[in-house]
Amino acid sequence: MPVKDLGFRRAAPALAVFAAVRLLGLAVLALWCAAAGSSPHTLLSARWDSLWYARIAAEGYGYEVLLPGGDVHSNLAFFPLLPWLERLVAAPTGLSYGSAGLVVSVVAGLAAAWGIFAVADFLYDRRAGIFAAGAWAALPVGIVQSMAYSEALFTALAAWSLYAALRARWPAAGLLAAGAGLTRPVGAAVVAALWVAAALAWRRGERSWRMAAGVALAPLGAAAYVLWVGARTGGGLLGYLDVQAGWGNGFDGGLAFARFIGARLASSPAGALAGAGLIAGVALVLWLYGLCVRQRQPASLLVYCGIVVALALCASGYFGSKPRLLLPAFPLLLPPAVALARWRTGRAAGVLGAVALASAVYGAFWLNGSGPP
Repeated sequence: MPVKDLGFRRAAPALAVFAAVRLLGLAVLALWCAAAGSSPHTLLSARWDSLWYARIAAEGYGYEVLLPGGDVHSNLAFFPLLPWLERLVAAPTGLSYGSAGLVVSVVAGLAAAWGIFAVADFLYDRRAGIFAAGAWAALPVGIVQSMAYSEALFTALAAWSLYAALRARWPAAGLLAAGAGLTRPVGAAVVAALWVAAALAWRRGERSWRMAAGVALAPLGAAAYVLWVGARTGGGLLGYLDVQAGWGNGFDGGLAFARFIGARLASSPAGALAGAGLIAGVALVLWLYGLCVRQRQPASLLVYCGIVVALALCASGYFGSKPRLLLPAFPLLLPPAVALARWRTGRAAGVLGAVALASAVYGAFWLNGSGPP
């Protein structure tokens, strides 16, 4: 496979499409908030998880909320790379930590779009890369990419780590995987993908210190944080799982999610419609993953995407979070991107534009309603 130039000029159309879609989402949000009397800045930077990240940036770890039922919400559940970067940005600029988080997300979103473009361009062609970046920006909950959340940062690190692994740039892949492991618990998916890529390269006969270094570096970020949490809580290797249990998070193979959907189906007509929508959404995700397999994506991408999807769908808590937990599963978008790339430009751009507008409206409605937990 020929090596392609991944300089700014080659990626510029993909970054422009990504930026246009995200700006559309922000413009629609601003209009919606003006009509609703809400603040877009507050919705993006000072609600839900963004408050937890900002508090970590300001005060460090140790904050807990004791719920009436006895559960404990500890900020140890949140991995440290985003708050570290918020602190880094806030120090010289004087921005609040929440606003600094928005700056990080803007930069990380562009980096993620570039990384997604790089993977698709490497595997297919430039047009597929442009549509892949645009499709990621136009996801129904794509507005999260513009929030002071960690999804954009994680996706950037994951995409570039996977690209480096595809190019056999093992130390870079390992360092990026370690960064992903300091960002979200699902960083384990990036580590597993890199290890699979290295194992296949080893099977093909590659033997190098660079590959060994990448393999060794990959898990260090997640391992360091999990071990630190275990030492701090006295829970040892299971300390982080205990912290997550306090939030009601766990892995039950999707049983709790199935019960949640069943309860919606058995409730009111509106609830039944919502339950049917959830079933359709899960079916769509599984169908897209099947297309990824049939498209013969590299094993590293299939492993990464499969773990992200499994962890998102089979977690036992926070059912409303599942759409945003699927944001990093960008390989799911490669089959639609390849299909769009085969269409005439006007037709493909029209479809992507319509999806982007629908996403922008839904994002504004979502943030002014329940929003992400």
